Amino acid sequence: MNHRISSSAFADTKPHYELLDGLRGVAALLVVFYHIFEGFSFAGGGTLITVINHGYLAVDFFFILSGFVIGYAYDDRWKKNLTLKGFFKRRLIRLHPMIIMGAIIGCIAFFVQGGVKWDGTHVATSAVMLALLLAMCFIPAYPGAGYDVRGNGEMFSLNGPSWSLFFEYIGNILYALFIHRLSNKALTVLVILLGLGLSWFALFDVVGYGMIGVGWTLDGLNFWGGMLRMLFPFTLGMLISRNFCPFKIRGAFWICSIILLGLFCVPYIEGKSPVCLNGVFEMICIAVVFPLLVCMGASGKTTDKQSTAICKFLGDISYPLYAIHYPIMYVFYSWLIEKQLYTLEDTWPVAAVVYFGSIALAYLCLKLYDEPVRRWLGNKFVR
Repeated sequence: MNHRISSSAFADTKPHYELLDGLRGVAALLVVFYHIFEGFSFAGGGTLITVINHGYLAVDFFFILSGFVIGYAYDDRWKKNLTLKGFFKRRLIRLHPMIIMGAIIGCIAFFVQGGVKWDGTHVATSAVMLALLLAMCFIPAYPGAGYDVRGNGEMFSLNGPSWSLFFEYIGNILYALFIHRLSNKALTVLVILLGLGLSWFALFDVVGYGMIGVGWTLDGLNFWGGMLRMLFPFTLGMLISRNFCPFKIRGAFWICSIILLGLFCVPYIEGKSPVCLNGVFEMICIAVVFPLLVCMGASGKTTDKQSTAICKFLGDISYPLYAIHYPIMYVFYSWLIEKQLYTLEDTWPVAAVVYFGSIALAYLCLKLYDEPVRRWLGNKFVR
């Protein structure tokens, strides 16, 4: 097979799917854009996010990509020489350095903001240091915990999006312990059951958000909703990887990128009776469109050195960008609140600095920290 697969699998011997790398990067760039508009909503008192309304679905796209990548990279290696210990080493080396960096940048950003919760309450330095230590060890905060330093119930209040990586860890553990052992038939049954569970959450708006934005906090509904939100696309991606047959398609990267942008820009869909119409749209994206995009991306090929380099760059920065950009957003949100600015028109120079500054910081973290650290850890602990 002459495809290349995402480096997130930390696979030593298998080729990459270059276009999937690129699409993961496109999704990460769109997430940053989405969070800028989330800032306008947050500063404005919780108004609907505009322009890139469904950008949160990038997380679900990441999950299905991750399932596809891990299934492809590891499924056939369990019968050879891959052990649980070896698998967990590889995944920790791939994921954890940037989790630590995201927590550190989050701590710095919190002090830049003045070391206060969103309601203005001062937070003791000891509580911030405890939050940093626990975040670096990837131990989440429960709502109301003393180390929930922002006071809004996030699992990781120094770097909110780490919640999805927390569930990614759970998915990796479950994959290693039993999912990889499932036959195709058993995996299909599991995917269907998980799909029904997630559909119930989305279509009946179980948490009352009007959207499938669950998983960011440890209250009961959010935890189980987050589990379903991760496990359905994650296992679906694995099922696709087991049964994938490439087909001829030209311009797959651009077609898939345009579709992603179009889906994320669909306005919020009103209506909750008899089912949540926004939830219907979300499930169509997760269960139908995203699998199709993965198959298209895995079937397509880069045609020249320039497109290969673009996809490689996007793939390389995708994880660092996702892992470190949100602390910068906290500072941006605080500035928006202080200045009482609620639109891109009023703030575009600062928003541009935030956007491109996040990309530049992610690239620096990749080259000066993540790659050297992973290389050293790989040489020391992976044989």
